[in-house]
Amino acid sequence: MKALGHVFKYGDNVDTDVIIPARYLNSFDAKELATHAMIDIDPEFASKVKPGDMIVANKNFGCGSSREHAPLCLKASGVSCVIAETFARIFYRNAINIGLPIIECVEAARGIEAGDEVEVDFDTGKITNKTKGTTFKGQPFPEFMQKIIEAEGLVNYINGEKKK
Repeated sequence: MKALGHVFKYGDNVDTDVIIPARYLNSFDAKELATHAMIDIDPEFASKVKPGDMIVANKNFGCGSSREHAPLCLKASGVSCVIAETFARIFYRNAINIGLPIIECVEAARGIEAGDEVEVDFDTGKITNKTKGTTFKGQPFPEFMQKIIEAEGLVNYINGEKKK
């Protein structure tokens, strides 16, 4: 399983209130939530993100509240992967539960810039910055996590389904 896309880059402590501000949580529609993704930190994100694009951030991405809406709106916006130095544990779990691939890799987070084209191989953990010709070694996903992501979430995995 691989992902390829261009990078949106953010710093430390991007919290769930920045990923999807609470004032937009009156909807459960993932596509509607995606129109407001990152609006307080990057007002043009929702209009510029393309399917397959990635977010790269520094430390503690997804800190704050435990709302599942945060990874859900990123996935619905087209984000194929989030790479960060570290993730808040609840965001990490929520991302896997809804089928959004995330990888912790300090070197990649520091060596990838906004706009770079990046490929991630989830089987090996290899992160390739195609723009700069550099590679990084992230943690490959265990097989069971890959199956959850391929099923597009834990509920689908448990039910033996894959969204079309």
